[in-house]
Amino acid sequence: MVYVDTSVIVPLLTPEPASDRVTAWFASLAGVPVSADWLLTEFASAIAIKLRIGQLSASGAEAVHEEFRVLTAAGVRLAPVSRAAFQAAAEMAGIPDHGLRSGDSLHLAVAREMGATTIATLDRVMTDNARRMGMIPVEF
Repeated sequence: MVYVDTSVIVPLLTPEPASDRVTAWFASLAGVPVSADWLLTEFASAIAIKLRIGQLSASGAEAVHEEFRVLTAAGVRLAPVSRAAFQAAAEMAGIPDHGLRSGDSLHLAVAREMGATTIATLDRVMTDNARRMGMIPVEF
């Protein structure tokens, strides 16, 4: 099972330096990747930031949100975040040497809880921690 985090979904749906690589990878997937409901919040925040700094117009942001709704309806399966995942994420985020932020630790906790063997992320710290947990990161 492939778990995908927000850092991959944003360039899948908006122009970013990694967009071509992410789009090619996504098109090559044999199955439907999974993510956490947390993706809904992080994605909305990322698009709001792009809107505030002028990388997207209001109509562009609206179009991206619609593409996201279509993607999460059929192209990415979202899983609820359990209380146990929040606890595991808190424990991971509390290890200073691992350098995880709260959102990334939550993604990793849900990925582990779901039994994901592969993780798609563009975040180096998350990649390192996924490896530490025995998951195989996608190489973009």
